[in-house]
Amino acid sequence: MDFSRNGELLWSEWEGSGFSQSDVSNVVFYTHGHVDVAHDVVLRALASAVQREGIVDSLGHAFKVIKPFSAILGYSGDIEGGLDTAVCDADGETYYGELVDEVIPTTWVEVETLA
Repeated sequence: MDFSRNGELLWSEWEGSGFSQSDVSNVVFYTHGHVDVAHDVVLRALASAVQREGIVDSLGHAFKVIKPFSAILGYSGDIEGGLDTAVCDADGETYYGELVDEVIPTTWVEVETLA
């Protein structure tokens, strides 16, 4: 399958630390940069990622489970040594006082898996 369309690989499932979803069964997706999730291209790319990850069976259902207005803008980076990616502040410090190698603007969106 060809995923080379514009924005197709914009979103990935968050596997880092420091972001707490409102429900443990929900899945969090992220993208680098602060993006407007209400923008058509960005929203379509997110819906496509949700479907591609197997959370839903159809693109239409993917649009229903996305909570675009709960997008969180913040920062993330790899903790020194690159062992873990974590949420951090604009200065590169995590909640636990660790420093990241490079501060990257990041957008997170929580997706309901039970909808």
